[in-house]
Amino acid sequence: MQRPAYDAVIAHARDPWWYRHGGVADSIDGRFEMVMTMLALVLLRLERDGTQRQAEAYLTELFVTDMEGQLRETGFGDPTVGKYVGKQVSMLGGRIGAYRAAWAEQEPLGAALVRNLWRGDAPADIVQQQVIDRLRTFVADMDARPADGIAAGDLPPLRNSNP
Repeated sequence: MQRPAYDAVIAHARDPWWYRHGGVADSIDGRFEMVMTMLALVLLRLERDGTQRQAEAYLTELFVTDMEGQLRETGFGDPTVGKYVGKQVSMLGGRIGAYRAAWAEQEPLGAALVRNLWRGDAPADIVQQQVIDRLRTFVADMDARPADGIAAGDLPPLRNSNP
């Protein structure tokens, strides 16, 4: 049930717009940050609903499995994979907390994105605003859909902020 949701998260994170227009580094780190951003937003949507705890857990497990595979493909051996995956899960938890605070208006979303998605290297203000607008629209579109649909992979399409 949740595999299509995870696949949809990955597809959204791979959208070329983020890398061409959104100031996200087209690198392993940049793509990893984009996956964590999109996954965090989907997990927060499911969390807000409160009825999809199993889907939240399964999506997180899929993230762990995916990251283990990615690390092995890049040459990490068994003794170090667990340590790095643990760090990545901790990073995901940090992103979830930052974006939860931003959506609760306890912290500006731009500040959370600069710190996490752009790793402290803020893009031009207009680029930053376009990413914020695109993410806010995505979250609003998710909120308009039933949580069980989100858990099944029915994510809204991403709307471009510019060409």
